[in-house]
Amino acid sequence: MEIKDVTDLVVYQESLRLLKELYELANKLPQAEGFAKRNSQKEFRRYLLIAIGSSDEIITHLRALSMIDENFSVEANNLLEEYRILSKRLNALHKTWVY
Repeated sequence: MEIKDVTDLVVYQESLRLLKELYELANKLPQAEGFAKRNSQKEFRRYLLIAIGSSDEIITHLRALSMIDENFSVEANNLLEEYRILSKRLNALHKTWVY
């Protein structure tokens, strides 16, 4: 099986299936008014920053791979460009999100 992106990975598909089940369970829990909203906004901002850092770290690893092994240079550079776009989108979301 050729893997074109993360969605082709079985572990990714399984994580989405589990996520759906987790959301279904979470929706059954009683809601605490006000508290969850304040926490979720703060946590979302923190997770956005973590995602930006993770994406930038992957870019660094892909650059290193491209330099170390020329056999992977084309693939690494293609992924690197996609992660640059992702990082820009995450940064834009972080800057424009109303907290």
